[in-house]
Amino acid sequence: MTSDIKDSARRTRVRHQGQPTINDVARLANCSPMTVSRVINSKESVREETRQQVLAAIAELNYTPNRAARSLAGGEQLRVALLFDNPSASYLSEFLMGALAEATRGDVHLVVQSCPTLADAPPIMRNLADGGIQGFILPPPLCDDQSVLDLVSELGAVAVAVGPGKATGTQASVMIDDFQAAYDMTRHIIDLGHKRIGFIIGNPEQVASLRRLNGYRAAMEDAGLDLPAELVVQGRFTYRSGLDGAEKLLSVKPRPTAIFASNDDMAAATVAVAHRRHLDVPNDITVCGFDDTAMASTIWPELTTVRQPIREMTAWAVSAIATIIRKKRAGERFKYEQKTLPYTLVRRESDAAPSLVTREGIEKK
Repeated sequence: MTSDIKDSARRTRVRHQGQPTINDVARLANCSPMTVSRVINSKESVREETRQQVLAAIAELNYTPNRAARSLAGGEQLRVALLFDNPSASYLSEFLMGALAEATRGDVHLVVQSCPTLADAPPIMRNLADGGIQGFILPPPLCDDQSVLDLVSELGAVAVAVGPGKATGTQASVMIDDFQAAYDMTRHIIDLGHKRIGFIIGNPEQVASLRRLNGYRAAMEDAGLDLPAELVVQGRFTYRSGLDGAEKLLSVKPRPTAIFASNDDMAAATVAVAHRRHLDVPNDITVCGFDDTAMASTIWPELTTVRQPIREMTAWAVSAIATIIRKKRAGERFKYEQKTLPYTLVRRESDAAPSLVTREGIEKK
């Protein structure tokens, strides 16, 4: 979102102490109210650039379509809760933007609720259900916990899992192939000429973390490379855990020539530790991440990473849960769809072939 939109939005909020209107959104997005309506109703006859301007204005103004007017066109508004517990602000930003944009288009009242631990989930979910919540969007580790999924059924609600370690038949889900994505990234690093590749694992409570670890291991084994225990360290998807993990890996003798971290926050932390040790990235050490959040392209050097389509995943989740709830309400048959979206290996500036000095140093040792 541009600074112009943010500044204009602040002026709009000063003028209007109540709920922003569709005219406010149109003014902020520099388009007509009819165009805003088309975007909200997911009409195709809107240029993508204009659509993104409208969605940015909606998000900045926290605009909610008029419920009475929308109910005449499509029935009672749906109430869905998005629970989250992710320490990465970059990941959370992508996660929320996709969900909020789709909720606006589909007239879904989205409640965003922090759930700090798995133990907090039952009382939070019960309170939300008592307040009229009909469905839950569950990111990991919530979507990987069977007790949470059982509670969804007990409450008579529905759920969509976003980024689970594996699909089940008890709820809809959307994910990428974490194993293959990590395999491909590791293979890319190997193809650059690296043999000693360190790996920082993600949150141990998330099945996707194990799948990424297994992808890394499989690529190393398929290439016939040694995998000593000291080259794999535990992280938790946090920047802090990335700092600790990178310190351990860069203290190993001989040190790895490349480090693959399970998310961009930990990869960014690894770059910081390398710089503190006067190592050039990528000439002295290659660093790669996972997710392709804003963090990946705002640090120096910009990260080579796996792009997980986080916004698209959460947008699909909101659309899917709305469809399920509406069909369930109408007594129609529905199925829990399992959606796997494509990932992309995005190469930027943080990877390179190991330098001659580094290779010779390792070979001598």
